[in-house]
Amino acid sequence: AGKVDWGEIAPIPWFGSETLPQALAFCQSLAGKLTQETIVTIPATLPACQFGFESAWEALSRIESPISKKLTCSYLLPAGEAALAVGKNYQDGRTFKWKIGVAQPEAEMAIFEELVRVLPAGSKIRLDANGGLTLATAIAWLELSDRAGIVEFVEQPLPTTAFTQMLAWSRTFRTPIALDESVATLQQLVECYQQGWRGIFVIKPAIIGSPRRLRQFCANYPVDLVFSSVFETNIGRTAALGLAAELSRSDRAVGFGVDAWFEKEDENWLELLWQES
Repeated sequence: AGKVDWGEIAPIPWFGSETLPQALAFCQSLAGKLTQETIVTIPATLPACQFGFESAWEALSRIESPISKKLTCSYLLPAGEAALAVGKNYQDGRTFKWKIGVAQPEAEMAIFEELVRVLPAGSKIRLDANGGLTLATAIAWLELSDRAGIVEFVEQPLPTTAFTQMLAWSRTFRTPIALDESVATLQQLVECYQQGWRGIFVIKPAIIGSPRRLRQFCANYPVDLVFSSVFETNIGRTAALGLAAELSRSDRAVGFGVDAWFEKEDENWLELLWQES
């Protein structure tokens, strides 16, 4: 019919999606022929392909403009003491994200306490451990977060295998806990919900899987979602932010404040990007 639109397949296999060769093999297997039935039957083992093809089909088929909702982004602070200098540069309260578990706990906690003092009034901070804390260190961070009063949530304090412990803590500490690595795909999100998780889910639309099935799940269950980037291009980001505007039940900032990382002049920018993210 002369209509053209785009979708993006942006796999991160170590986080839970298919690999790029697997995605490419699927695309080549289509042999240039694509139908709506083909798209809706893409297997869950290819979540990035599900997202890419469904997003393109939805954009192509959309009659009305996508839902418009004002979204705010969280800002990723550099690890360690460098966060203090960056935090002082902001004059207004906003949502920040800071990686923990990358240095000695005592040193990080001291920096955090100073960070709480230098951030502008009204700020929120997310502490992301990427599943790298010990039980004792995680408890110390949660206790410190309870006292600080500005921590929006502690993200994935323990590995995915420690779901039961994180579930117990979510009912014990005042500071919310968010799952991230534990819910890389929609199937994992469903399983965590079925096991009793009623806290925050940090999801990456570009690899979580089918937007259609995600909508169906959100229509049936009141989940608290935070939408996050996988460093996709503007094509994937547009589709992901459309989902965020449609499905977010709160005013939580989305995790798409990553533009600066694509402007790095250092030849090792990609390595630096993943270290910081």
